Amino acid sequence: MKRISSIWIAVLGVAVGALAVLAYDSYSQKKNLIRVQYGDWRKLNLILDQIDRNYVDTINVNDVTEAAITAALAELDPHSVYMPPVELTEAETDLAGNFDGIGIQFNVPNDTAIVLEVIPGGPSEKVGLQKGDRILKVGEKDIAGVRFPQDSMVRRMKGPAGTKVTVTVGRGNERIPFEITRGKIPMHCVDAAFMINDTTGYIKLSKFSRTTFTEVTEASAKLVGEGMTRLIFDLRDNTGGYLDQALLLSDMFLRKGDEIVYMQGLHRKKDNYKADGKGQLQDIGLTVLINESTSSSSEIFAGAIQDNDRGVIIGRRSFGKGLVQEPIYFSDGSGVRLTVARFYTPSGRCIQKPYSEDYQYDIYKRYADGEMYDADSIKVDSTAAYKTVAGRTVYGGGGIIPDIFVPVDTTRVTKFFIACNKKATQMRFASAMFDRYKGSLTEIGDYDELNRFLDRMNLPAAFREYASSKDGISCTQKEWDETSDYLLPQLRALVGRYSRLGENAFYKMYLNVDVTLKKAIESDSRNLLHPAD
Repeated sequence: MKRISSIWIAVLGVAVGALAVLAYDSYSQKKNLIRVQYGDWRKLNLILDQIDRNYVDTINVNDVTEAAITAALAELDPHSVYMPPVELTEAETDLAGNFDGIGIQFNVPNDTAIVLEVIPGGPSEKVGLQKGDRILKVGEKDIAGVRFPQDSMVRRMKGPAGTKVTVTVGRGNERIPFEITRGKIPMHCVDAAFMINDTTGYIKLSKFSRTTFTEVTEASAKLVGEGMTRLIFDLRDNTGGYLDQALLLSDMFLRKGDEIVYMQGLHRKKDNYKADGKGQLQDIGLTVLINESTSSSSEIFAGAIQDNDRGVIIGRRSFGKGLVQEPIYFSDGSGVRLTVARFYTPSGRCIQKPYSEDYQYDIYKRYADGEMYDADSIKVDSTAAYKTVAGRTVYGGGGIIPDIFVPVDTTRVTKFFIACNKKATQMRFASAMFDRYKGSLTEIGDYDELNRFLDRMNLPAAFREYASSKDGISCTQKEWDETSDYLLPQLRALVGRYSRLGENAFYKMYLNVDVTLKKAIESDSRNLLHPAD
């Protein structure tokens, strides 16, 4: 009996102890109960305050605060983001139209930066840097042959105007150090502008920066002077930028009173934007090229042109970013890009694609679903149908759907071509050709002369020998015959880029294998938009 009593006493002791703990916890919780409401942000502030007062270890307040901000914004939409000081500075520099630096454009084809262009009148030209120079060191840091990240190269060359940096380059067998005083460098958004034929002009726009309207105005005026009556405006891979520049560009082509876009949000009343009728290109025929990376301000422009039946849209469905974001700046140099409204095309379409768990992988999904190869695979929301000014049906809910679809071209991709792409053989070959023919290439400023020069280089034999000796990539004559029609124009464009014609040469020589551009040249926008009765 005594034994049983002892056991029960022990059990009761444990139970009493547990109840005491529970009672203490309950009392403790009541004691520390902090009143919160989900209608305001007080709870978040209180939690951060409690962490600061009571957490067991020393914390980095800045890191915790930034993590909380990032997590909070992630709950809103995919495009509302917090940007630390460095990221904010880089993002704004990219769209500003200028930056502080040394004034060169370079490429990294084989783990070594090669100067493609020295900006006229810039700091590098003043001290004697030349196209084709290989950048070996920036300051005391070796950057050639050590897999140095390209963005880090850029950061080392940039710096406040008036500061100095020593850049050591390789030129032939010589190593030459240049002390360069950094200055204000213009960043161009018009990558290329030239006449395709006697009446058709072409402009490639990479982004909507602060200088976009000015650059396009100057480029288009030059083309009009050369006989342009029709423009092919290339917005492929243009991820957008400043809204005001998209409005100004749309205004160049639209008639007075034509609606460009309107915006609306919970805390933003409806705001309409219309053309003023003063645009200089109202009578120029227009075709706009888009693809899956055409986004934001680019989609505002394409949507305005399509809904007003002002031009034909050719390519593949655009990205689908129809959100208006406002920057909010903080005194520490950081900032937030906060979505405040959605934009709508003149017909009432919202271009923003639905938010989903796999939002970031949407483009991959388009490939998997077959949309990149077949127009019938585009997922169209038939409930979101709208009418253009002329009565054509267009759809919203996920990007601009082109009037003429052009699939990704995979018909000429051979094993040889893929192997060369993996090792960037084409770009490295072009660099090697520049080394060999630098004296001649840098003097060529005429397309006919450049084509004759490239013909004499015997590029097919030279490239096959280079691919075999440098990268161990070879092909049969049959495989070369299947590849050459697609590969040779690329090689001519890459080598031609080293001439005085620069990017214009690259894009013009790439025409022969650009199926979307070829479709645009063949299409008659007037007949498509206004078919005969």
